[in-house]
Amino acid sequence: MTDTNQPDTNQPDPDQPETNQPETNQPDPDQRAGAEQGLQAGATGQGVTAARGFRAAGVTAGLKTSGKPDVALVVNEGPEAAVAAVFTSNRAQAHPVIWSRQVVGDGVARAVVLNSGGANCFTGPFGFQTTHLTAEAVADSLGIGAGDVVVCSTGLIGVGDQTFRDNVLRGVGLASAALSPTGGHDAATAIMTTDTKPKQSVVTEDGWTVGGMAKGAGMLAPGLATMLVVITTDALLPADELDQALRAATRVTFDRVDSDGCMSTNDTVVLMSSGASGTTPEVGDFQEALTAVCADLAKQLQQDAEGASHDIAIEVVGAASEDDAVVVGRSVARNNLFKAAVFGNDPNWGRVLAAIGTTDADFDPYAVDVSMNGVRVCHAGAPDEPSDSVDLTGRETHVLIDLGVGPHAATILTNDLTHDYVHENSAYSS
Repeated sequence: MTDTNQPDTNQPDPDQPETNQPETNQPDPDQRAGAEQGLQAGATGQGVTAARGFRAAGVTAGLKTSGKPDVALVVNEGPEAAVAAVFTSNRAQAHPVIWSRQVVGDGVARAVVLNSGGANCFTGPFGFQTTHLTAEAVADSLGIGAGDVVVCSTGLIGVGDQTFRDNVLRGVGLASAALSPTGGHDAATAIMTTDTKPKQSVVTEDGWTVGGMAKGAGMLAPGLATMLVVITTDALLPADELDQALRAATRVTFDRVDSDGCMSTNDTVVLMSSGASGTTPEVGDFQEALTAVCADLAKQLQQDAEGASHDIAIEVVGAASEDDAVVVGRSVARNNLFKAAVFGNDPNWGRVLAAIGTTDADFDPYAVDVSMNGVRVCHAGAPDEPSDSVDLTGRETHVLIDLGVGPHAATILTNDLTHDYVHENSAYSS
């Protein structure tokens, strides 16, 4: 099942919406804590192969000049092949996104092939043909139909020439030969671009498992943040239930990572079920486990953001609605003056108030409280504790904004704006 994420009407740019899905089956904090007890973050040899019924591989095909792994393959060996996916809501979409939307439309997929080292976006009809040929190559190697192969690419926009095609197809052959029930770590490594480490997460419950891998270090903003994510489960669930669970999970996790306000053309999050456990969990239990995996991967994306020296959690409470809490938090997360201040270890709460004042959320700016790392520096729109009592020298930074008008809350994850971020994104070019 698939659809674009629904737009957030408070977004400043129509090409940068957030999913705004119904809040059905959201786990409460106590439920999520239960799932997190079984969480394995970054476990070597786990990730997408932690669940039964899956094999994976990551190989070097020559797409990266560094010679590092650059093609990954994840295969669902069943007995079931249910799938759900969500994609970037950017109007500019890469050929693999266009192809994969069609693939998951019937709720069935057997494999996901991913490459780093080139986005295959804005590469003309030739690029779409490359995506089709890639799916056909996977299908031929596995004895399945090309229409059951999800294709994902990541890297520079505009990269997708004949050399790119040849290398991807070579990688499909190599990956098919290297498939292993313990190949999750290799697959997670092969999808990295500017990432500094592979990102994996696993939750194991009574008789069934959810595991996943993600890539993403820059262009982190909704919808979905900028990433490729593959999540697998051996729970026995139909495609429509996977779709409902995935949308609910991404809404409160990946869609609230807003590191630099820039949205990719290639964002894809795929959830596949093999049914190999033979167990059908309660919807709420599965939602809890899936959300825990997504939240863990989202946090790993934030912590590996390009050049960042602070991981900032902007928690908004006392909002009239959850949407208000999100838009207020996002206004701060995208404020370069605030992000630069945090980089300089300056608790400049005035920049927080200036940022939230640009929104149409329901609150009185002169009744807002702001705390930074546990110190309330602003009370009712006026100075409170001295700013020099706030310690921002550590990496973890918490900003609490109390709007004081309602019972709703939301947290946005972002990073500071650093010299290294500017350098990396000026050097990483075509």
